[in-house]
Amino acid sequence: MNRVRIREIVRKEFIQLFRDRKNRPILVVMPFIQLLIFGYVVSTDVRDIKMGILDQSRTRESRLVSQAFEGSPVFRITHRVDDPRELEELLLRRRVDVAVKIAPDFSERVRSGRTAAVQVLADGSMSNLAGVRVAYTLQVLEKLSQDFLRELVPQRVDYGRIDARTRTWFNPNLESRDFFVPGIVAVLIMIISLLFTSMAIIKEKEVGTMEQLIVTPMRPFELILGKTIPYTLISIAQMVAVSLFAVFWFDVPMRGSVLLMFAGVCLFLLSNLGIGLFISTISATQQQAMMTTFFFIVPFFMLSGFIFPIENMPVAVQWLTCLNPLRFMIVIIRGVFLKGVGMEVLWPQYLALVILGAAVFAGAVGRFRKRLD
Repeated sequence: MNRVRIREIVRKEFIQLFRDRKNRPILVVMPFIQLLIFGYVVSTDVRDIKMGILDQSRTRESRLVSQAFEGSPVFRITHRVDDPRELEELLLRRRVDVAVKIAPDFSERVRSGRTAAVQVLADGSMSNLAGVRVAYTLQVLEKLSQDFLRELVPQRVDYGRIDARTRTWFNPNLESRDFFVPGIVAVLIMIISLLFTSMAIIKEKEVGTMEQLIVTPMRPFELILGKTIPYTLISIAQMVAVSLFAVFWFDVPMRGSVLLMFAGVCLFLLSNLGIGLFISTISATQQQAMMTTFFFIVPFFMLSGFIFPIENMPVAVQWLTCLNPLRFMIVIIRGVFLKGVGMEVLWPQYLALVILGAAVFAGAVGRFRKRLD
């Protein structure tokens, strides 16, 4: 292996990469745009629930229901209506997220100690959000029910009870930003390394310089190293920049070892570069290589656990995710950022990346040698 030949290929690749002005925004601007989007826009936190109320009772007790929701920082009563059909229209037009209907006999039932029903209607077009909104609504109504009970039974009643004291580890405030931002580091590395590596070889074929490289004394393995080293360095530089941005701009905690995360990124890049080389050898044009790359990126993203829990997927799909290197990198990077765990916990993910990376890269190199011959 000749270091001088590899160095010259790396230099040539950097010159070609940055000479094209269209590549500069992709390499510099795109990572930070995606990080800002996932940090500020993409959020599963429920903070502002628009509510409509139909009060058919119009009594002190029914007004206490409205006041209970007004006193909550999560709810915002935007509409008070008199017709049930108007309440349904608000839900249909997405003017409100949750609608509460108080029956005419609500106050009478509360004062007599009977069960007083309050109908809660929620927009279920987004099932996850609807479940959280209904849960918050029931919490407010449950607390109000206890207040009514204390009014009806003023004497003190002592009895044994369960005192649940909840403490959330690793993300105490349950901020979705701390969940999404570390994962986007792995996603950006995957996109950049796959996208540019998949076009590294096919670009030489299109411009007619592959034949010139073949007749040089350069060996196939040296050409592969020269082609992949620039994108490895770029991916690592982006990982460092995005990680610093996440820690100092979004205040995402970095509780683990930076060196451990760096080792995981290198193993993750081994798989991505192998897949990119494989795509480059089976494609005839750069457009075809780009389309094939996105054919890999979308399933990798959906089956990584970045947004959708793998445990909720069908068993067959869960086994299929074991072929996805992004799945293991997501676990590593969140474990290092949020949990501060070490190799004693993450060794299965590292072992999986070693096996996948070695198999994929060896297969891509073998196919590349056949095509080079």
